[in-house]
Amino acid sequence: MTSTPPAAGQPGPFGWIAEQAAVRAAAGLRRELRPRAAEPGLLDLAGNDYLGLSRHPEVTAAGARACVTWGAGATGSRLVTGSTALHAELEAELAAFTGFEAALVLASGYAANLAAVTALTAAGGLIVSDAANHASLIDGCRLSRAATEVVPHADPAAVGKALGRHAGPAAVVSDTVFSVDGDAAPLAALAAAAREHGAALLLDDAHGLGVLGPGGRGAAHAAGLAGAPDVVCTATLSKALGAQGGVVLGPAGVIGHLVNTARTFIFDTGLAPAAAGAALAALRLLRREPGRAGRALGAARDFHRRFTAAGLDATAPDACVVSVRAPSPAAAVEWAAACRAAGLAVGCFRPPSVPDGVSRLRVTANAALTPAEIAAAAGTVVATAPAGAFRG
Repeated sequence: MTSTPPAAGQPGPFGWIAEQAAVRAAAGLRRELRPRAAEPGLLDLAGNDYLGLSRHPEVTAAGARACVTWGAGATGSRLVTGSTALHAELEAELAAFTGFEAALVLASGYAANLAAVTALTAAGGLIVSDAANHASLIDGCRLSRAATEVVPHADPAAVGKALGRHAGPAAVVSDTVFSVDGDAAPLAALAAAAREHGAALLLDDAHGLGVLGPGGRGAAHAAGLAGAPDVVCTATLSKALGAQGGVVLGPAGVIGHLVNTARTFIFDTGLAPAAAGAALAALRLLRREPGRAGRALGAARDFHRRFTAAGLDATAPDACVVSVRAPSPAAAVEWAAACRAAGLAVGCFRPPSVPDGVSRLRVTANAALTPAEIAAAAGTVVATAPAGAFRG
């Protein structure tokens, strides 16, 4: 039996892709890859290197040593050949640093969130999810066999009401610091609502680890929740620690359960040794230099002060993310491009990354910025802003 492909000019089975691309382009929502150079010529306020560690000599040297010692890749899943003594050392130190009983390292923060949400919920259960949660938490909810109820952003009362309508196992799922606006979740109130109804609390501390809490031990530690038997926390190793990978932190029994049931742990290749070695070196450096967290937070507050003083609509940062509203998706793209042309890289967030439909520039502060760089960068954002970005 023979077959022939569709004739030239015929849409074929993927014709709908061109139609969707045209819709995105018309709405100013087209995305494209932009490879960066090894030696960036821009001041980078778009990446998440909050502590300035991704290029620190100790961190890069440790990654290189791990690569030479253990090989370029993990060679298999963690349960086959992908676990090394380096992975175990990293897990032990992450747990001790953050105040949790145990830790499990995965290949990415995304994989860590999928693992925690899907393996710790089940059919007949309920997940109560914040409306502004990261896409990885949302996808975990979608893959879970539990029912999901999305509640208004940062609303513990709504969480309590949702839990009160459900009889059975439940989990409250929330970012600790939300990645778009940079605001912090009301963790104490969320924990109270969860505990009133016997629910677990699952927190994604991707933007809190290394920045919040004493010495950067994270938002859960700062809220007095680290090590609690009803709290599980995930984080990424690719932001404040400047490396790659993800981690789930929690009671030892929970971590053991994930080893046996979490599909993104069992069936994914383990984290590359170079990333594990770099993350471990970054963690140790942070323990020696806890002041890095405070410098990063101070830079974020300085950006916010300068933006609002100039009349821009900027969200007060609870960590290192400063969100500046743009009048439209197209204006946000043009604004970010103007900043880039002036030597400054900033994030550009548009739907569907922004669920409320408000496009933004996202400026991420880091501990390595000098006062002169902060002033110059803020001046560039203000000078290139479209007229509609200013209040009033």
